[in-house]
Amino acid sequence: MKLTDLLETNIADFGEYPFLFFKEKTYTNVETKRFAEQFAGGLRNLGISEGDRVIVCMPNCPEVLFAYQGVTRAGAIIVPVMFTLHPKELFYIAHNSGAKAVITSSYVLQNVEKSLEALPERPTIIVTDLPTDKNKLNFYDAMVRVEREFADNVKADDIAVILYTSGTTGNPKGVLLTHKNLFSNAQNSAKHNETERGTTLGVLPLAHVYGLTVSNVCYHTGSAIVVFSSFDVKEVLKAIERYRVRTFSAVPAIIHALVSYPNAADYNTSSLESVGSGSAPLPVALLNAFEQKFGAKVLEGYGLSEAAPVVTAHSKRIEMKPGSVGVPIPGVEIKIVDEMGEVVPVGKVGELVVRGENVTPGYYQNPEETNRVIKDSWLFTGDMARVDDEGYVYIIDRKKDLIIRGGFNVYPRDVEEILNSHEEVLEAAVVGVPDERMGEEMIACVVRKPGSQVAEDELIRFCQDHLAKNKTPRRVIFLEAMPRNGVGKILKTHLRQTASDLVVG
Repeated sequence: MKLTDLLETNIADFGEYPFLFFKEKTYTNVETKRFAEQFAGGLRNLGISEGDRVIVCMPNCPEVLFAYQGVTRAGAIIVPVMFTLHPKELFYIAHNSGAKAVITSSYVLQNVEKSLEALPERPTIIVTDLPTDKNKLNFYDAMVRVEREFADNVKADDIAVILYTSGTTGNPKGVLLTHKNLFSNAQNSAKHNETERGTTLGVLPLAHVYGLTVSNVCYHTGSAIVVFSSFDVKEVLKAIERYRVRTFSAVPAIIHALVSYPNAADYNTSSLESVGSGSAPLPVALLNAFEQKFGAKVLEGYGLSEAAPVVTAHSKRIEMKPGSVGVPIPGVEIKIVDEMGEVVPVGKVGELVVRGENVTPGYYQNPEETNRVIKDSWLFTGDMARVDDEGYVYIIDRKKDLIIRGGFNVYPRDVEEILNSHEEVLEAAVVGVPDERMGEEMIACVVRKPGSQVAEDELIRFCQDHLAKNKTPRRVIFLEAMPRNGVGKILKTHLRQTASDLVVG
């Protein structure tokens, strides 16, 4: 049960076949294995060894998958990073992880180099699409002919991935995921969905655990994947037609874009049977609109990085219940508990807790947070949920004040810290409001300092100077004072209603 077994088993079970499509290029599974082995050898030549951390930060492309397999074959640990991150955020991840190498592309090289400037030890930079020079290596130049297998040294319980996700403290937390966590979750996801062999779409970022798992499922099922460097509705529809795609995984923002596209009827999408939806709540109205327009089911599920990630899902073999996120996949056990950790009756709301081979062993160099969320092998998700009498799970509320925008987690405190540092802001609080396209949109509620006339566009630009684009508020609304309870805590429930009335209403 190791990520290094994925390609070996895939080739043994299905033989050589076209595995990866990217623009006009095609790579077989055998070619993918050869590139992975050669890259593993190259990493070893660079001094990368067991347990070393290697950042992979670039838009989706074949080299991401080659790098993932190569890093793990070298016994090292993948640190997937969204290429949209601000240099300050990337610096924190590089510093905290102690990364020895960064694999990137020219598209984000400038940001990557800027983020590494202040590090005490500069990691090796490997670039996919630029020639080798004295400061960086070309990806393919880094490859060497391999004379021995490195994968044999990898064990199932070894850490395969450290996935950084924003934390309520303001600093990202590194979620540790073992080979067993990721292998078993992909295997059980394929089993639950009864995934058939075919061609699917890689529209999700491979730096996101959801996109990573989709690619891992392909190895299990003998499927091929069409990788997109960015989401484009027209290109997705063309790929569905060209490759006769029957199923793929998405987030609500992608489903909304497909529903809203006026020329969808110009493409033959009759092969499409289902689309998996996760990472953010899916409005029932949007689910119905998609099914009506494309004649394909939307199979909503639930997961989180700490569960590698899939916990529950619908499938073709069970009844669809709109508003539900389905039932637990094989190998995953759940329960709903109260504040004392006792199981609540069916239908009652409590915290969703999870146990299984998919559950993280903890957070990188963060035992306090690990002990807070993992108790007696149970992962306390912080998500409020209920289960009906047939075992279907309904998510009632997300982790405290977490905002899920376009499928990506945004913690309000990250944004509040930036806004509160502005010289004309007295106080700021950030909330999410429902949005059909993005799932949720972020609204900043601000109290100006006396005499200040700071404007909405100035504060949004200020956030953009310090945060990734997807973490900047869509709107800023100004208040005379924050609503508070008796002990002075800001009442975010009131703010959400105010923001919804002013912005959405």
